[in-house]
Amino acid sequence: MRTVRTELLYRNQHLAISYNTVEDWLYVNWRGYQNYESVVSGCEKMLELMKERACFRILNNNTHVEGQWSTAAKWGAEVWFPAMRDAGLEWFAWVYSPSAFSRLSTDKMISLTENPDFVQVFDDMDLAKDWLRSMV
Repeated sequence: MRTVRTELLYRNQHLAISYNTVEDWLYVNWRGYQNYESVVSGCEKMLELMKERACFRILNNNTHVEGQWSTAAKWGAEVWFPAMRDAGLEWFAWVYSPSAFSRLSTDKMISLTENPDFVQVFDDMDLAKDWLRSMV
């Protein structure tokens, strides 16, 4: 019998969120151009599913994100990350987009976050996975 490795929990035009049953993390795959509304909506869904699954490690993939979304950076840093931490978030591996503007948005959000020691950014998906595996 084949073991299911990932279970799709949610998908819309901006992202897909899966639960990796083997690694016990949420895999969040963002796609395309993002804006304030899509970021807030996607982040709120991530928080909801993290709590629902009691899964407190996140692999956040921005490799398919285009353009900047910095209008949501302050909200993410001041509202969403604290809510994630309050709900139990332990580790957040964030894989950069190749888009310079998206990377700047990521850096802005992290720089505005108080005590962002739970977040690590990567240019490589395999390195992000290895880091999450080591944070057990």
